Amino acid sequence: MSVGLIGKKCGMTRVFNEDGASVPVTVIEALPNRISQIKKKDKEGYSAIQVSSGSVKQSKINKALSGHFVSTKTKPGKNIREFRTSAGNVDEFKIGMELKVNIFKKGQKVDVTGKTIGKGFAGTVKRHNFSTQDATHGNSLAHRAPGSIGQNQTPGRVFKGKKMAGHMGNVRRTAQNLEIIDIDTEKNILLIKGAVPGHPGSDVIVKLAVKYKDQEITLNNPDQTEQTPEAEAQTEQTPAAEAQTEQTPPAEAQTEQTPAAEAQTEQTPAAEAQTEQTPAESSTEEAQIEEQNIDDENKK
Repeated sequence: MSVGLIGKKCGMTRVFNEDGASVPVTVIEALPNRISQIKKKDKEGYSAIQVSSGSVKQSKINKALSGHFVSTKTKPGKNIREFRTSAGNVDEFKIGMELKVNIFKKGQKVDVTGKTIGKGFAGTVKRHNFSTQDATHGNSLAHRAPGSIGQNQTPGRVFKGKKMAGHMGNVRRTAQNLEIIDIDTEKNILLIKGAVPGHPGSDVIVKLAVKYKDQEITLNNPDQTEQTPEAEAQTEQTPAAEAQTEQTPPAEAQTEQTPAAEAQTEQTPAAEAQTEQTPAESSTEEAQIEEQNIDDENKK
């Protein structure tokens, strides 16, 4: 897989290895790399992932890119790059998945691509490392001249690609087989041995070296990566559900109100007292019935 990262060149510094030797390194900060599209062979004709780096406001991009990010439900990014993958590995990626520096390992060899620093118009000595001509011995005007640039009447022209004076720099170049000295996963920073193309602050692309075939990247866990903004919005809405769950104490309050019912149940002894008075009433009724019976007998 030729999957890589889009980063920003921060500058150069040095570190000391285990032997105490000073090693010059370039500090590259990996910008937030999110997969904005996955291309498959059966639809697009080849397998690749599209990665956008950084973040930008929706109002700062044109309608075409805005519609593209809206359709894929990903955050807008500044730079969009494509990385080819094999057909078997393309299923390992998901839209919205974030790539970080931990896809690389310490000691791996990488190729870093960037745009070189522009130098303007330069001569052959500076541009192509030509040697200067004699300072004396009859040479008074052509100390830094390139010399002959061709033959005679045959072929009668200057061949294409001839090294001559011209515009130097500001071109896309790749530094190959650079070693990763250290990886800072907290700050998302790579320390790469040597110099890389570009001025500080310019964008660079870091990929595994094409000349080392036995190297592989380590993908992040998709569950731990940031997904689309809608998924993030849903995750942000979960505290509301927690708030609802926190609202359950009113039910407890209702259960705490049960002592009132207990108080009502405590009032039942009065009713019991009333029920206890019923035997007296029944005895009086019996006495009255007996008196009536006696009166009836006397009348007879």
